[in-house]
Amino acid sequence: MAEEKFVFDSLQDCESIKEFLESLIEGFEKHSIDLSTNGDEIHLAPQGLLNFTVKAKKKGAENKLSIKVSWKDAPSIQPAEDAFLKVR
Repeated sequence: MAEEKFVFDSLQDCESIKEFLESLIEGFEKHSIDLSTNGDEIHLAPQGLLNFTVKAKKKGAENKLSIKVSWKDAPSIQPAEDAFLKVR
């Protein structure tokens, strides 16, 4: 399967980041996250248990906060057409 990537990098103020995070919260609640910018877009459907990692680092005047959420899509289970169970 082809890999899909989405990257957005910009300078934002705290209020803009808060609004983005609130939108992400809504997406997690709906199990549907759509991201788009400049013609790039990706759809994610978080379901079930998700890996959640938070990292923080401070070095001199530089600060970094990383939040990572990952999961695997559950394979859609479709019955085989020739699957048949007979009970007597």
